[in-house]
Amino acid sequence: MLRRMLSLCWLLLPLVAGIHPECKIFQQVVKEEALCLEKNESVSSDFKGCTRDWDGLSCWPRAAFGEVVKIPCPRFFEEITNIHGFLQRNCTQEAYWSEPFPPYAVACGFDEGSSKGPEDQKSYYSAFWRVYTAGYAASVTSLITALIVFAAFRKFHCTRNYIHMHLFVSFILRAIAVFTKDAVLFADETMDHCLMSTVACKAAVAFFQFSILANFFWLLIEGIYLQTLLLLTFVSDKQYVWWFIFAGWGAPTAVMFTWVLTRIHQQNTGCWDDDENGVVLWIIKGPILLTVLINFIIFINVIRILVHKLKSQDGGGSHTSHFVRLAKSTLLLIPLFGVHYIVFAFFPESTGLEARLYIELGLGSFQGFVVALLYCFSNAEVQSELKKQLCKWQYQEYLSFTHKHGTMSRENSPVNYVTQLSLLEKISPKRKTSAYQNGVTSV
Repeated sequence: MLRRMLSLCWLLLPLVAGIHPECKIFQQVVKEEALCLEKNESVSSDFKGCTRDWDGLSCWPRAAFGEVVKIPCPRFFEEITNIHGFLQRNCTQEAYWSEPFPPYAVACGFDEGSSKGPEDQKSYYSAFWRVYTAGYAASVTSLITALIVFAAFRKFHCTRNYIHMHLFVSFILRAIAVFTKDAVLFADETMDHCLMSTVACKAAVAFFQFSILANFFWLLIEGIYLQTLLLLTFVSDKQYVWWFIFAGWGAPTAVMFTWVLTRIHQQNTGCWDDDENGVVLWIIKGPILLTVLINFIIFINVIRILVHKLKSQDGGGSHTSHFVRLAKSTLLLIPLFGVHYIVFAFFPESTGLEARLYIELGLGSFQGFVVALLYCFSNAEVQSELKKQLCKWQYQEYLSFTHKHGTMSRENSPVNYVTQLSLLEKISPKRKTSAYQNGVTSV
């Protein structure tokens, strides 16, 4: 009964309220059970009736024979359904409690025959799980590819791309942390993870928190670097890179070290995935909110600088061109700074639940993919370099093929001559002229 009713509660709880919300219900039920047992009054030998009873969800006080006891629904039911229902039980002549009437499902708002039953809710939230799993998988694949591109070509070895690469790594860590957390804490569908207090589960949650911190701090580094580029005419490629690296990884490490120590000494319970202690919660939430606020200020300032620069360059030109160029710059900054996080930071977590789910689970998981697309794959310089490399590989394969299978007669044949000339034309104008001259001479 307990497992069944708690699973129904989990299906209707906001997923953004915590790392896994059904554990909050489970912990609340455990606390109420302990309080019920503590209040268990000593019963005299001549007492005739039903003793205090815990049915798995509610605490029933002792009652005399034939007495009907009426109590409200458990608080967590009311928090979910906003229905203030009541339950009743009868103390029979045999000193046994009757079954609750009406049943919990009816009295407390869980009508299993309604249109939005448990299976519908389960399917609804499972869809979000599939979305963010696919999103993080796509992000990891694209980010690793972008890292390889930036690392393989020396042309891209500069401060700007170094910062991009560290940002890519922070997104990769975030995706790995999500997969690790799901594997360690929520692999099976039982509720055993709510009572877990192992080193592995605590490490998984700590790693998850660190990846979130690193992600936000590297977003801040990107904003600071962009602000620096717009304000300063000359910026050394290597002057600030080590300071950026130290701040991007050092600050999250310091915050996480503080959080772990506070957890150990003040709230070393469970898997460190609850947020009942406000001090512990704000050790993580405070720095994240601060980075978002600073990035928001930088975002506004960058827009102001861009507007000023565009006006001075256009000199009263076409308004359409002006707004198109400004829109392109803005679209690059919005996913970079994560301004949308600041919108939800000041609202209760129950506000706009579906919007939160779509943005945080859907769009949030694809954010790494978007960053890799914007700062690597859509970069004209990267595209040009990749095309050159592709042509080089094709030419090398062609030379290897002709070296292994070609003969003198084939090399001097008109078909082979045309093939070589068409291939060399794609690679270089200089090689095209040289090949043409050699061909005329041989003719």
